Amino acid sequence: MISESIRRFILTSIESVPHLEAILLMHQKPQKGWDAKTIAQSLFINEKNAEKVLTDLCASKIIDQQGTSYVYAPSITGLKEKIDALADVYSKNLIEVTNLIHSKTDKQAQQFGEGFKW
Repeated sequence: MISESIRRFILTSIESVPHLEAILLMHQKPQKGWDAKTIAQSLFINEKNAEKVLTDLCASKIIDQQGTSYVYAPSITGLKEKIDALADVYSKNLIEVTNLIHSKTDKQAQQFGEGFKW
């Protein structure tokens, strides 16, 4: 079961499954420096998408860019604890978490499509 605070965090802060998986990958090895190529290979996405994920996570203050690499560095109060809890929830509720993320993106796509109805 996903707590309401983690559910809210997922819905407001996690853009996609690749974003989530990048966070959790970097969370597992917080001292490691990551680049777009390594993230792309690890998540089976193309390098351009990995660059976008890394840029988005920097903007969200979850990771920090240090030269040409990125490190896990949550810089907002309470963010590290939320991600710790999210990692635990994801390990036990993978399908429920991914469905929650997909429901959010499906809803956004539907709203976008409705803008073009005559």
